[in-house]
Amino acid sequence: MERKNNLLPLGMTVFCTAAAILLFYDTLFGGKVLLTIFLQFLGAVQPILYGAFIAYLLAPMVNFFEENLIFPRSNHTPSRRALIAARVASILAAWLVITVFLYLLASVLMPELYKSVLQLVDNADNYYRTVSGWINHLLETNPTVADWVAQQMNTYFRDINSWLTRGVLPQLQTVMSTLSGGVLSLVTFAKNLLIGVIVSISLLYTKENCAAYGRKLVYSLFSGTNVKWVLRGVRKADSIFSGFVRGKLLDSIIIGILCFVGCSLMKFPYTPLVSVIVGVTNIIPFFGPFLGAIPSIFLILLVSPKSAVYFLLFVLVLQQLDGNVIGPKILGDKTGLSSLWVILAILVGGSFFGLAGMFFGVPVCACLYSLANFLLDVRLRKKGLPLDSASYAAGGSRGPAVPDGKNEKRL
Repeated sequence: MERKNNLLPLGMTVFCTAAAILLFYDTLFGGKVLLTIFLQFLGAVQPILYGAFIAYLLAPMVNFFEENLIFPRSNHTPSRRALIAARVASILAAWLVITVFLYLLASVLMPELYKSVLQLVDNADNYYRTVSGWINHLLETNPTVADWVAQQMNTYFRDINSWLTRGVLPQLQTVMSTLSGGVLSLVTFAKNLLIGVIVSISLLYTKENCAAYGRKLVYSLFSGTNVKWVLRGVRKADSIFSGFVRGKLLDSIIIGILCFVGCSLMKFPYTPLVSVIVGVTNIIPFFGPFLGAIPSIFLILLVSPKSAVYFLLFVLVLQQLDGNVIGPKILGDKTGLSSLWVILAILVGGSFFGLAGMFFGVPVCACLYSLANFLLDVRLRKKGLPLDSASYAAGGSRGPAVPDGKNEKRL
């Protein structure tokens, strides 16, 4: 009987190992069945993910209305009916704020943005002639550059001709099918977003129950000694994500508004379009200001080189204000990452998931960095070693003392 009981864990281990190897092989070299099923499942639960993300963003606002405005804290215990009324009123107030913000965005910014885009399209020919004049003047004054450009143009012409005949024409039918499905994709996105809004309201109304069920799940899966560490890790991840995601979105909105006000006062061309570009790209850490400033400067340069120089100075001042005043006030040091780790997270996240990866890569890297530091500190405590990095600095000392029985030795 004892031998049979010992064979059961061994059999389960062999089965799980074989299943993992088969799934790994299928994902890399086979039909990728697991990946297909995962993508199909992800598409099915997409509205729920939208709703969870919206609820996560609006939760602090709902808490603020519930605790400070609608149902302030008092000494007496509120009734259940009062709590329900306060929760419903808080959710309605939060969505009212979002609706007013979207209305102002649509009524004030969108018409001006539409005019800027129309102006850009109408002046496209003039801008083309301007850029052509710059290029022709550069080539006329630099014969060496003109010869190099001519050689490159011939090479590119042959490549483009080959691409058109061998690549574009065979894939034209696929492209037309994709374009025809654009309206359907837009309708699907609108439907998922509407369902997500409904899901977010439900999650906001029952957020304490959802949190309690999550803790219940943790207690059922982990032993008593590990529960507190799991919950501590969840709270740390929530602190990083909530501080960075919500703070970065708020920071980008403020920067976009300041850019719109400043550009309007200085009467720069394409003010709404430039403000949207600067505000949206500011969401991306580190590289965002450069990604937004370069196309904006080029647009203004086509109209007025002098205004482009002034805009460059304005953007530098605005980014200094954001980096030294607004950003630290809103974000603080939520991630705890150095500039090197931020750049690495942006590059890796962007290579896998595009713009979304560049944004969410930083908090994900911060969570992994925090986990690695925690595990490192646990190992050092078990060995009786100091936790601060200064104790391991080279020079003057050979390292921290390590207990070794009666004697101590150096690392």
